[in-house]
Amino acid sequence: MLSERENRILSLLQEGKAATSGEILAALNGASLATVKRDLARLVAANLVVSSGKGRGTKYAVSRAYRLLGPVDIEAYYAKEADERQINRLFNWELLREALPKTKLFTSDESARLNALQRTFSEHLSTLGPAGYRKEMERLAIDLSWKSSQIEGNTYSLLETERLLKEKQTASGKTKEEATMLLNHKAAIDFIVANPDFVKPLTVAAIEDIHALLVKELDVERNVRTRRVGISGTNYQPLDNEFQIHEALTATCDLIGARQDAFEQALLGLALISYIQPFMDGNKRTARIMANALLLANGCCPLSFRTVDSVDYKKAMLIFYEQNNISTFKRIFVEQYEFAVNTYF
Repeated sequence: MLSERENRILSLLQEGKAATSGEILAALNGASLATVKRDLARLVAANLVVSSGKGRGTKYAVSRAYRLLGPVDIEAYYAKEADERQINRLFNWELLREALPKTKLFTSDESARLNALQRTFSEHLSTLGPAGYRKEMERLAIDLSWKSSQIEGNTYSLLETERLLKEKQTASGKTKEEATMLLNHKAAIDFIVANPDFVKPLTVAAIEDIHALLVKELDVERNVRTRRVGISGTNYQPLDNEFQIHEALTATCDLIGARQDAFEQALLGLALISYIQPFMDGNKRTARIMANALLLANGCCPLSFRTVDSVDYKKAMLIFYEQNNISTFKRIFVEQYEFAVNTYF
């Protein structure tokens, strides 16, 4: 747990350029140089701050890990309009090449919480027969189809979604496209449940196949896009070169494949496929299904995202796009994993 002064030091370094211990001391009130140096040593040991230089010329700056995982004040962040926010406008290759490969995404406490939940999930499964497992997976699939579609603006209610997926009964006043979106979700979920090794190893072709299932019979282009795409509510500009998009997807697959932790694999898939925006539409839907495919492939409980607020989800995603900070999105992931384990199976 960081002290108030250590958090203040991190804030100072995040706001400005690298600074010496003396410069940091001058910006703080009521601290001695020895205390500041002790705080800095702790922050360096925790991989939140990096140092460069020697002696009195040593300078300190926030680390890649802190930029990626440090806390974000969401209310303060979104108090500014999109055009007023200082953001990373262009795709950040360093994320894939340096920051993410060298950073553990979950703290020891978060990993312990997730692993305890996984043990609970395994205990639940041991009491279920094949019929019980299918019933619970069907329930989760309905919830996931509904919530994932709702995040994208689909207006079907959960009850209407259940009727559609179980009885093929469309809801009055809804469009054909909304029903198709929900049915496509169910088809994609059924596929990853029936083929748990589909992502072993994860490939660009596998991501394209899931996207194809999700956009079937919708007016959406398949395959990796060859044109520029924009994202509502942000000035972040995804890659617009087909070959670079392929390169980024391949790097994502390699990064996920190099991870031993199933939860890190799933979180990376969830965030990076959305960040890359490889398709003209359906990117976040594809990311959610691929994350679940990675969880299922490792014997973990899939996520329905049922209790996440759609606006909160989008805000967390935009912070990752604009600041390359995954902390808010990671919190949603952990909360939704806990909900899934405690609700299904």
